[in-house]
Amino acid sequence: MKALIRRIFLFALSFIFAVGINSWSLTAQSTELAASEIGDRIAEVEQLWRGQYETHFGTQLVGTPLTAEQISATLGRLTTETGKKFALIYAFPQPEELELLLVIPDTLPVRVKLPEARQPLLLEAANEFKAAVSRPVRTGEDLTSAKQLYDWLIAPLESRLQAENIDTLILCGGAILRSLPFAALHDGQQFLVEKYNLGLVPAFNLINQQHSNFRNEKVLAMGASEFQAMPALYAVPLELSTITQNIWQSEVFLNQEFTLTNLIEQIESGEFGIVHLATHAQFRPGTPENSYIQLWQNDKLTLDQLRQLNWSELPVELLVLSACQTALGDRQAELGFAGLAFQAGVKSSIASLWQVSDLGTLVLMREFYWQLANPEVTTKTEALRRTQVAMLSGNVRIEDGQIYTSAGVLPLPEDLKQFQNLNLSDPYYWSAFTLVGSPW
Repeated sequence: MKALIRRIFLFALSFIFAVGINSWSLTAQSTELAASEIGDRIAEVEQLWRGQYETHFGTQLVGTPLTAEQISATLGRLTTETGKKFALIYAFPQPEELELLLVIPDTLPVRVKLPEARQPLLLEAANEFKAAVSRPVRTGEDLTSAKQLYDWLIAPLESRLQAENIDTLILCGGAILRSLPFAALHDGQQFLVEKYNLGLVPAFNLINQQHSNFRNEKVLAMGASEFQAMPALYAVPLELSTITQNIWQSEVFLNQEFTLTNLIEQIESGEFGIVHLATHAQFRPGTPENSYIQLWQNDKLTLDQLRQLNWSELPVELLVLSACQTALGDRQAELGFAGLAFQAGVKSSIASLWQVSDLGTLVLMREFYWQLANPEVTTKTEALRRTQVAMLSGNVRIEDGQIYTSAGVLPLPEDLKQFQNLNLSDPYYWSAFTLVGSPW
């Protein structure tokens, strides 16, 4: 009897072990299948959005796009090179749901579907949010849409982001989200920019995936303060003279010297890796030729002309447009804004979604270039986040006729003192500025 009981026990044990092994195997296969399906979905989204930008700008790309696995591996390599931990978030609005896709190095991708954030509701919240932060007057209710969008776009992925110690979010959004000031999203306690470095990409396959030392670059600083049919930008002369002072090698060209001929000549010289244009720029509805950068007098550089300047042959690490305005909510204007670095052929660009005061812009740019030169800073997104947080916290401010930044104290010229009563901690002044293209 004891022998029979022993044989039954061993049989039961082996059966349980076999079932466990098979169950584990099925779970592993299921996980691999799910990861494969998510990878296929990421490839679909990349191809869809790449096609939209190609169509909008009338260009055709060559080369084989990276797969989801290759994107993950690339982010891992860049983590090693920069010391930053990257996560790539695709946010794909659809009529019946919002789809989120998350890519993190050395881990399986994640897919989340949110029917509660279907396109009409997402559009309504996005429009309320943009209207709230793009004006300089705050109310307590302004955070409602900021919190709602945070709950839809970031919160469903936050546990994974925290578990992987992510410090940099690369945001790849569809229509509605390409002109969203992500930095001002709010979790109820903090703005998103207080937690992560932030960068916007049109598609991962449309950006330069190589990291380099941008601190060795020379700055071409050009701009205009006087216009025939547009508001004057009184702070531009001071902006151009101070953003690079004692930090960067630079050449400055103002007003009459800010012509298309001179811009082309300077770029073709191959001396400059950073190009800073302090002037009005408009991202408008319709085709790329409707959007432009205003040069001296009636001279304009339209968006469709950008690629003809051969920026990519240098290459230009960073193009900064410090007085932009985007037709928020218009899909063609959003494509122009989010595709700026891609169309220009530069590695990264910084532009504003709405035109803030030129004095506020001067202060932000002075701090940004100081942060960009900081040896501790390894990515452009980190330099921008440090700048925005310094403004938010009041460390960068205008007080008693003085401009306070990490670069030192700068007396405010008499002709600008009438504009000095600015609360630079308000999201209106810092959240408009967005880095597009390579975050590194």
